[in-house]
Amino acid sequence: MKIISVITICYNEEKNIRDFYNQVVEVFNQYKERYTYEFIVADNASTDQTPQVLREIAAQDKNFKVIFNARNFGVNRSGNNAFMQAKGDAAIMMVSDLQDPPSLIPKLIEKWEEGYKVVMAVKNQSRESAWVYFFRTLYYKALEKMSDVKLISHFTGFGLYDQTVLKIYQKLNDPYPYFRGLISDIGFKPAIVNFTQPARRHGKSKSNFYYLYDEAMLGITSYTKLPLRLATFIGFFTAVVSFLIGLFYLIYKLLFWSRFTVGTAPVTIGLFFFASVQLIFLGILGEYISTIYVHVLHRPLVYEEERLNF
Repeated sequence: MKIISVITICYNEEKNIRDFYNQVVEVFNQYKERYTYEFIVADNASTDQTPQVLREIAAQDKNFKVIFNARNFGVNRSGNNAFMQAKGDAAIMMVSDLQDPPSLIPKLIEKWEEGYKVVMAVKNQSRESAWVYFFRTLYYKALEKMSDVKLISHFTGFGLYDQTVLKIYQKLNDPYPYFRGLISDIGFKPAIVNFTQPARRHGKSKSNFYYLYDEAMLGITSYTKLPLRLATFIGFFTAVVSFLIGLFYLIYKLLFWSRFTVGTAPVTIGLFFFASVQLIFLGILGEYISTIYVHVLHRPLVYEEERLNF
């Protein structure tokens, strides 16, 4: 009998995690003649009753495995550490707040059974904030244009991955990976399953501005060099424009020496403009350097406090 690993991360999801588990198990009860499951949950040091709920479920179901992290290592590091532990013939990555609906699992398995090694669940609509969805769309389109790798818009990592992909991914040993980018970078032709992302039932989203910004910068620094090259192009362009403007002012002053006063406004405006451009590109350069720094340190994805049922 084949094993399918279901992997999720949670932080303060006491009102969602049991319902999420029950819905996933209900789906797998439809496949009990063909598939069994292992359930891997990484808890990011939750401060509510989530750890207690996880312990209760683990005591009842030996296929339910829990990793308690020493602190909150974030979605990226914690999720990838959990993904590395999967031993199934396929693995399904999803969030525990039910915004990745478990009812979609049969469609993912169906595509996998057709022979696809990667099945991506892509949200073509969302019942969350329209503005957030709009800006996500703009970001994905921009990143897709800049990247050498074909990235799929609104693919968040929710999907099914064959054991072949698992083994390749587990050898990458990336200390701070951009999961959705690495899956595309591996290169297997994906099957796309579209869905409407439901609204969150309980609790507040952990995807704050800093997390979204961090994810955006990680995608840019991992899969495109265009911002660095853009800095060079803009530097050349502004240098040429500045030279021409300076030449114009010099000639105009020589021709109308007594009537033309240069004034301080152009100097002040130009100073602030070039200073802001420099700061923007110093920030971009800093993002690339910080990515290199993280990879050079090569620290573990997470530090674990305890494991259950492994």
